[in-house]
Amino acid sequence: MSTSILRLTSVNLEIDGIGRVLIERSDKAKRVSISVRPIKGIRVAVPPHISFERAEQFIYTKTDWIKEHQAKMQQHEAKLTVYDSDSEYKTRMHTLRLLKHAQYTMSCVIEGGYINVFYPAFKDEKEADVQKFVRKSIAEAYRKEAKEFLPERVAYFADKFGFEYQNVFIKNAKSRWGSCSHTNNINLNLHLMRLPEALCDYVILHELAHTVEKNHGPRFWALLDSICGDARELDKKLKDYRISIY
Repeated sequence: MSTSILRLTSVNLEIDGIGRVLIERSDKAKRVSISVRPIKGIRVAVPPHISFERAEQFIYTKTDWIKEHQAKMQQHEAKLTVYDSDSEYKTRMHTLRLLKHAQYTMSCVIEGGYINVFYPAFKDEKEADVQKFVRKSIAEAYRKEAKEFLPERVAYFADKFGFEYQNVFIKNAKSRWGSCSHTNNINLNLHLMRLPEALCDYVILHELAHTVEKNHGPRFWALLDSICGDARELDKKLKDYRISIY
């Protein structure tokens, strides 16, 4: 008799009191960890050496903590914009237009200062799939704007304060506004284009400071304070914004 076992890499569970939970195997995880994020929901990262059964037991010991963070998550999700043709929405360089058409597809054309989103005439513009496509279209507009604006802004501050860096890359990261590699490449999130100018500049200066100081030690914060004022206060204000909420 031979027996073979296939270990699942992920599973969705419905847990009483907290709802849907994604349990996912992670080679990077050193212990079972739980995250509660807007839109994404509850995710449990499980190291290779721990079973999903043990992970599920762990979830039940953390239900109070999860419920507390779910409430915060729901507050953030309530800030999601509902896009409709009756209200005007503008990015820095584009205006959104929702346009019905006689097709069964959704499409987006970004040109002439407009984000033209076409959706089927039989659908309500507030339906979830239409809203999701609108957000995706807006993100593409932010990407175009970011590629035009952010590299020049990095160059401006690098020249002003004497920093040296390699390249600027624009990314649609899910959890970081920016990062600096060990080779001094600057990675910036396209959603920086949504932020107030002072916070956008703060993220750029934060990453440029990392070309000199690679950690968040006292010397890093002293350097950042010297070029942008009260860095920790700006960092605190940045936490009021969520990359996935717009």
